[in-house]
Amino acid sequence: MSDKSIKIPGPDHPITVEHNPCRVVVTLGGRTVADSRDALTLREASYPPVQYIPRKDVDMSLLQRTDHRTHCPYKGNAAYYSIIPGGERAENAVWTYEAPNAAVSNIKGHLAFYADRVDSIEEMASPEAGTF
Repeated sequence: MSDKSIKIPGPDHPITVEHNPCRVVVTLGGRTVADSRDALTLREASYPPVQYIPRKDVDMSLLQRTDHRTHCPYKGNAAYYSIIPGGERAENAVWTYEAPNAAVSNIKGHLAFYADRVDSIEEMASPEAGTF
């Protein structure tokens, strides 16, 4: 897929990536698949925000790499994982940009989850938030 086009985010298609101050927890079938205080929130154009979680905070033993691949001209080539205990519903439920385009290079080493293929992607407010 290296011959695919590369587009730069701009006013017509903005992309921002920011540290999420919340704890982000992903569950499926009563199991915690990911639990992070270091997630990144990617906001792209009019799409819903996506949480990118560092690999270190994902239970990689629950994931199995698949042959599925996609290409985003703004982010690059995505590789996919299925969540093994999730069965058919969780096939290709997780994606990652292992060599993302320069504009979103900070999502390298992070994984994202399709909300409809897991039970929840929960953002929990930090207990320090709002305290003085």
